[in-house]
Amino acid sequence: MDARAINAMLRRGETPGEEDLRWFAQGLASGAVSDAQAGAFAMAVCLQGLSVEGRRALTLAMRDTGDVLDWDLDGPVLDKHSTGGVGDCVSLLLAPALAACGAYVPMISGRGLGHTGGTLDKLEAIPGVSVSVSEDHLRRMMQDAGCAIVGATAQIAPADKRLYAIRDVTATVESLDMITASILSKKLAASPDALVLDVKIGSGAFMKTADEARALAQSLCDTANAAGCRTSALITDMNQPLAPALGNALEVAEVMRMLTAKANGPLAEISSVLGGELLVHAGLAADAAEGADKITAALTDGSAADRLARMIAALGGPADFADRWQDHLPGAEVIREVKTLSAGFVTAMNGEALGLAVVRLGGGRMVESDRIHPGVGISGLVRLGQQVGAGDTLACIHAASDDAADMAEAALVAAVSIGAAPDALPPLVHERIS
Repeated sequence: MDARAINAMLRRGETPGEEDLRWFAQGLASGAVSDAQAGAFAMAVCLQGLSVEGRRALTLAMRDTGDVLDWDLDGPVLDKHSTGGVGDCVSLLLAPALAACGAYVPMISGRGLGHTGGTLDKLEAIPGVSVSVSEDHLRRMMQDAGCAIVGATAQIAPADKRLYAIRDVTATVESLDMITASILSKKLAASPDALVLDVKIGSGAFMKTADEARALAQSLCDTANAAGCRTSALITDMNQPLAPALGNALEVAEVMRMLTAKANGPLAEISSVLGGELLVHAGLAADAAEGADKITAALTDGSAADRLARMIAALGGPADFADRWQDHLPGAEVIREVKTLSAGFVTAMNGEALGLAVVRLGGGRMVESDRIHPGVGISGLVRLGQQVGAGDTLACIHAASDDAADMAEAALVAAVSIGAAPDALPPLVHERIS
């Protein structure tokens, strides 16, 4: 076997065999496959695709390049994954809420990819936090906080870590096969009893159409269930950011406001729906409605906030973060209020353009070596259906310089459409796939 022969097969539209894909995954992990060969592989898969069996084989091959965890806990091990969106900080709400409901949540998360934000980047906006932990540390966090949102260590799906970074800079993010293998190689390595997948659809998602989202949701469910993990997926709306803020520290601030005040709005609602689905899978709720109510209670009674604070402290963050988060989160050098140019109703948003504006502000990476500015982004963003007058606030830009703020302002104004009459709002949950 060699990488050139495997890439040649893919270029011809053929799916390599299980042993070929296992060899290639091992080569990604060991370095035997070069960056050029990995980039060619990613492009070939993106353009030609794999068979259903090839997708499953690639997923398990990437998982098996590292450790597969096992657990001895007194409750179910649960996990959730989002396919990526803007203003999506659900994990920071859902993981501690599930822990407060009696579950354990070892959530291996990712960094920003393309125009979407990464949960690990959001966490690392908190001073002192490091998401790189040993397996022993992860197990201690399970016992103390019941949840841990961490990065994949060198021992967890190392092939995915390598391929993930290459996809981000080679325009090969939008591949059903590699998205499935990337998500599930890490998720299945954590050995959850049940998994819920949040597959986004809309202008801020990778999947722009119902058919694309349904195909990905079904691919993920089929592959995970075939591996023995009870899995379902919800297709949820991403035609506007979930939170009214985009950017790492700004999204953490939204999470803390919800946990220390009253959790409401789309971000809280989707967290409860996803959590309710998981609690049913785990036998901790009789049905989805009861499960959602339990998650909502944890978000509002302080128990989720306590679990999140314990998790942040265990990751090296401030011990008093729950009480003094405003003092700890970094800000930006320039804060600019952007006004609407006309009166009317907010009828559409280009979520991808908004996400890319935050990346260009420094809130994400254009290349792997870029350093993230944790305080930049957009806050106070208007919502779909909202009525505005000329000169009302469209949003606030948080930037490192006036030039960067100018760029973001132009992108923001172009990304938000205002019409004479409101359009019908899309549902938050479009479909359930099992």
